[in-house]
Amino acid sequence: MFKKILIANRGEIALRIIRTCKEMGIRTVAVYSTADRESLHVRFADEAVCIGPPPSRDSYLNIPRIMAAAEITNADAIHPGYGFLSENSKFSAICAEHGVKFIGATPEQIDQMGDKSNAKDTMKRAGVPTIPGSDGLLSDLKTGLKVAKQVGYPVILKATAGGGGKGMRIVWKPEDFELAWESARQEAGAAFGNDGMYLEKYIEEPRHIEIQIAGDQYGKACHLSERDCSIQRRHQKLMEETPSPFMTNELREKMGEAAIAAALAVKYEGVGTVEFLVDKHRNFYFMEMNTRIQVEHPITEEVINYDLIKEQIKIAAGIPITGKNYFPNLHAIECRINAEDPYNNFRPSPGKITTLHVPGGHGVRVDSHIYAGYVIPSNYDSMIAKLITVAQTREEAINTMERALSEFVVEGVKTTIPFHQQLMRNEDFRNGNYTTKFLETFKLEE
Repeated sequence: MFKKILIANRGEIALRIIRTCKEMGIRTVAVYSTADRESLHVRFADEAVCIGPPPSRDSYLNIPRIMAAAEITNADAIHPGYGFLSENSKFSAICAEHGVKFIGATPEQIDQMGDKSNAKDTMKRAGVPTIPGSDGLLSDLKTGLKVAKQVGYPVILKATAGGGGKGMRIVWKPEDFELAWESARQEAGAAFGNDGMYLEKYIEEPRHIEIQIAGDQYGKACHLSERDCSIQRRHQKLMEETPSPFMTNELREKMGEAAIAAALAVKYEGVGTVEFLVDKHRNFYFMEMNTRIQVEHPITEEVINYDLIKEQIKIAAGIPITGKNYFPNLHAIECRINAEDPYNNFRPSPGKITTLHVPGGHGVRVDSHIYAGYVIPSNYDSMIAKLITVAQTREEAINTMERALSEFVVEGVKTTIPFHQQLMRNEDFRNGNYTTKFLETFKLEE
């Protein structure tokens, strides 16, 4: 087992890794920028090394400085957490060159999954469902109609040079295809100087459901069931839960098998996640694979009673997994508490926390690095805490969350707590009726 792990991260996840290392009897090294001098991960680690000024590129993304910190402290492994360098294949390779174990995927696995079209091809070969559509660009209208017929309506036409929703058209039936084709091409040509189009199956009322996986160095992989992450704004998740209210036993079985096939296809080593889009008919399609621990890992931990960080460290140290799949025994919800103003288009709200009261009681877990007097820097992600509740049923987990949110007092900065409170009271949410478009119609009451 490792003697000393350097944590190449900050905030809540750095603290979370330190806690597990302490329990495992492994010494820890924190790295920090000058903006994080007063952060708790610095205080609780066995050693701490300052690696530069506040901007991420000069500190948490600066590979030479992190490697130098590992060298002077004699760390034999590096845990990258999530974000920053966690999915950087170059960093994983440099660690290997220096004889330091990177707790995560190998460079090859990261590259294989990091490139979208490469990942899609790999999945197709592994028999994992991917979103059907055209192979590359459509040559003309006739080809487009032919592919649309094969894929099945509704389809979506997308400009290859697209962005900002321009050059996109949803087509519900064949007779509307020509008009959509012409107008999408015109719009794309005018906006990007390129009218190249490709076509995909349009996913109706999509839900974003991911499967937690683990794979060891000996070619074994398993899944630890799903998380529903459909409630998001600008592709940023705000709330997650497990099990998904949309899930059936049959679907879980199928998605679990597909996720294991995905892990085996790249000989995956470590803990990771396979993300799927699921339509209203419960057809699921591969979206991407995250070759790292995820922000929302605590809810899986709560329903299967497993420490996923410990599992990561054990896999990296060469300990084999059993290969057994795990299923949720309880219901868990996580709200990501951000220092943002929900009444002002979620504008970041850095600054000093003057008063703090953290909720507690049965079934409540808070993963956070903040304290009264802590100054939230403006240089990094605005998440300040993850509030997790767990209970026997979904309804109880929601009620516990509502209670815990009402006890969570943060003064001095704006937070997303009022948004989460209203979400918990929302009728559709309580009934489990939500998709990735949920927040487009959600109105925040003053």
